Amino acid sequence: MVLAALWLLAGLLAARQAAAVLRRPPDQRLTDLETWIGAHGVLHVSGSLYDGDAFTGTPFSGLVLKPLTRAAEQSLGVAWTFGTLLLVVVLGLVVARALPGPVSRRTSLLAAPLAICLLVLSLPVRNTFTLGQTSIIPVLLVVLTVLPRTSGRQAGVLIGVAAALQPALLLFAVVMWLVGRRRAAVLAGATFAGCTALAWAVMPRDSWTYWVHHIGGAGLGAPADSLANQSLHGLLLRIGLEGPVELTLLAALAVTVAVIGLRRAAHYAQDGQLLLAAAITGSVALAVSPTSWQYQQLWILLAVVGRVGRRAADRLVWPVLVVLAMTLNRTALLPDIQVLGHVGYNAPLLAALAAACLVPFVSRTSPQWDNPVPTPVAEPAKSRFAWVPLLRFVKRPLSRPNLMLELMLIRVGYFAYSWIRGHAPDERSVAEGHGDQVLTLEGWLHIDIEHGFNAIVADTSWLKHTMNWYYSTFHFLIPLSLLGWLYLRRPATYRWARTPLAFATLLALIGFWLYPLAPPRLMGLGYVDTAHGPQDLKNPDFGALTKLSNQYAAMPSLHVGWSLWCGVVIAIVAPYVWMKVLGMLYPLLTTAVIVGTANHYVLDAIGGAAIVSAGFGLQYLLLGIGRRPVEEAPGPLAETVSGVAARVRGVVGPRRSPEADVEKSADAAKPAATAATADPADAEPADASR
Repeated sequence: MVLAALWLLAGLLAARQAAAVLRRPPDQRLTDLETWIGAHGVLHVSGSLYDGDAFTGTPFSGLVLKPLTRAAEQSLGVAWTFGTLLLVVVLGLVVARALPGPVSRRTSLLAAPLAICLLVLSLPVRNTFTLGQTSIIPVLLVVLTVLPRTSGRQAGVLIGVAAALQPALLLFAVVMWLVGRRRAAVLAGATFAGCTALAWAVMPRDSWTYWVHHIGGAGLGAPADSLANQSLHGLLLRIGLEGPVELTLLAALAVTVAVIGLRRAAHYAQDGQLLLAAAITGSVALAVSPTSWQYQQLWILLAVVGRVGRRAADRLVWPVLVVLAMTLNRTALLPDIQVLGHVGYNAPLLAALAAACLVPFVSRTSPQWDNPVPTPVAEPAKSRFAWVPLLRFVKRPLSRPNLMLELMLIRVGYFAYSWIRGHAPDERSVAEGHGDQVLTLEGWLHIDIEHGFNAIVADTSWLKHTMNWYYSTFHFLIPLSLLGWLYLRRPATYRWARTPLAFATLLALIGFWLYPLAPPRLMGLGYVDTAHGPQDLKNPDFGALTKLSNQYAAMPSLHVGWSLWCGVVIAIVAPYVWMKVLGMLYPLLTTAVIVGTANHYVLDAIGGAAIVSAGFGLQYLLLGIGRRPVEEAPGPLAETVSGVAARVRGVVGPRRSPEADVEKSADAAKPAATAATADPADAEPADASR
């Protein structure tokens, strides 16, 4: 079933991408294809291919790919689109076959559709579909060389042809030389020279322009300092360097990256990880090339095959990082902050440099290759209902999750939340109609206190400023601080607590989408927007405020929802009663603030409390009880904690009898297998000291 689902997903993603291109008008379908089939394109040009600086390929690519573009011209890009799709599918199948062994049958079956899904979702392939480029061909030619049945002669020819299409790929011949396949390396160089000479004989003027005037294509196409150029040259230009200083630094960096990266590629090739060696070499080629456009960045995505980390919990960090960098734009990867913006703008290049020079991939000879340190887990705890939990096959991890992976997932999750909230239906008449419904229902329930309370807050200066500061500050500060504290001090409790928070946020997004609601401050009924001042309700956009977020995402209130989640968690983990009381006061104060500032109705607060309750309920229904007292948790870990607690109590109270010590020693000899039912969230020093 999983295999069928993956193939179905791969087919749907591929069909969606092809349809997205074919739905466009012919003149907008494959924008870069116009450089081939347009009135002044390659097929119709009478002069040089590079007269317009739109064509950036080698003269050999212009010579070889003309027949393909003629088919594209005759079918208005349909054949080109499906040809590109076919190349992606073939590349995915080849990548699945090239995984370093030994690979289980289950992994080999799942690898092909998963590889196709990742390829179709990646920015390089999406860019290839849109632009009509054939950059997949060189990647496919090189990846074919890592298949077991590819001979040295075939590998040399394939790499030579790929380098004739993209000259930087000649670095693969260097790696072949380093691993001892010198005949294949010489053949690759000879094939490259032969293809280039053929193009020079047929197209001497274009060859002179490309190889001499533009030195390997440098300066063709978009400006070299544009964000599309993810190379060291583009990075140095973007940070303000130019002239001899930039060229000198570029030469030094390029040589350093090439030496380190190619030696690493040779090492992993000799280790039997040929696909990883190809990905590292391709990443080096991207970094040292004068220009590396987006459609040429598939090599970075192939680096996900490398295994990183001693712990099983760390194995996902590198693949997730690469997939995110290759599928999401910079605003999704990092917050829109100037300092972090440079990292987001250059994420593909940084990922390529990390793959080429920094990431310590596990060797196949390492004991951690097939046996990483496992993540301790606990069986689902029993509940009062026999059918709970529903997902009995899901075991509870007990160790602290990887911090980088958590931060990446939190960032991407928040970006998805912001995007869905911003794109939820926001028709003004519908949102105001829902506002009238809410006010009518509150009047019937006699809880319509918003107008009077808002007037009191607006007329009391200190109260208004305090609530405005509270509203804009605590919504993110308290939940993030609590998550950080739980991660550091209560890792298992952190895992337990974040699940209902995620469920509640997802339910809130559904509410935003299904029930757009105008808050009181936008109803035009005399409410005062204490934070932003009067709004021009005659303006459909309400000024610049609505550009920040969807103003009709009021039901349910996540301010109340998140604060209630904080209150529940604090009430559970806080060691003192006064801390528990403060935790439960937090959602009550938040409810007062959102109503007093005219940002929400009372029913919005009830909706926020409902989704958090549903979040905890869903977690219990799917995963069961998340925490168990130490006294109920058998096994050596619980006994160790109990022993520590007993020694602490012994300082201030009577010691146990020798008979109790004998009983404890006997209990400690129980089989260690029962330790899986223990929850170390309750075995932390803070719990023990209590």
